[in-house]
Amino acid sequence: MSNLGPSATVPHRIVFANEKGGTGKSTTAVHIAIALAYMGARVSVLDLDPRQRTLFRYLENRTETIARRGIDLPNAAFDVFTGDSAEALEQHVEKLAENADFILFDTPGRDDPFARHAATQADTLVTPMNDSFVDFDLIGQVDAETFKVRRLSFYAELIWEARKSRAMKQLRENRREMDWVVVRNRTGHTEARNQKRIDGALTDLSKRVGFRVAQGLSERVVYRELFPSGLTLLDKGHLGELGTSHLVARQELRGLVASLKLPMPSRQPEPA
Repeated sequence: MSNLGPSATVPHRIVFANEKGGTGKSTTAVHIAIALAYMGARVSVLDLDPRQRTLFRYLENRTETIARRGIDLPNAAFDVFTGDSAEALEQHVEKLAENADFILFDTPGRDDPFARHAATQADTLVTPMNDSFVDFDLIGQVDAETFKVRRLSFYAELIWEARKSRAMKQLRENRREMDWVVVRNRTGHTEARNQKRIDGALTDLSKRVGFRVAQGLSERVVYRELFPSGLTLLDKGHLGELGTSHLVARQELRGLVASLKLPMPSRQPEPA
């Protein structure tokens, strides 16, 4: 990872976006947010789903647990967006940007104008997906017989155009180039032949669109169990007795954080 820290006034934007629900988007987002906080980064989080507020509620639970137990754990500043325009969203982001190294956005699992706006403005766009062609259809359509990619989806074309626009702005305004990472969650539940077909389709499409593929988080009961307390797999010493699956899951998380290749601040993390 780079030691060059993000700008003090322009934090790195990480957007977790997938217009399909049930891909582990919020779980991935909260664990990345806390992992960055553990690494010494100042993290702000904005939940763009004012109805479900999953990420907001997770961090709210975490704050309550910290206060109730009287413990000191890394945390993130968090809020939920309830505005009605992209301009209002950017104003909200500007407030959260103060003293932040990273701003994470959790978006709804549906077509949403603010989610699309956030995605096009991302420095790192993270698209979690389950290993199925139902989820793959979000970014590309495949032939029913050969499983070869026939065309890009509307969403992939949207991100492709946003990346081209950003590339031009990068030259004029010194904007960061967008890094699009497709994260494969829950691969352990995928039948081997189907997984191989998805491997091929993702490789083909990544060459066309320019995203990277990263291994994500497996399906584990522990993630659902942690939500009420707001704790994460990184909160060692506060989770009780851990089994082998917990330790493997923690390694998966660390691998995912490393694969995102985020620009970390140069200061040292504060002891938790």
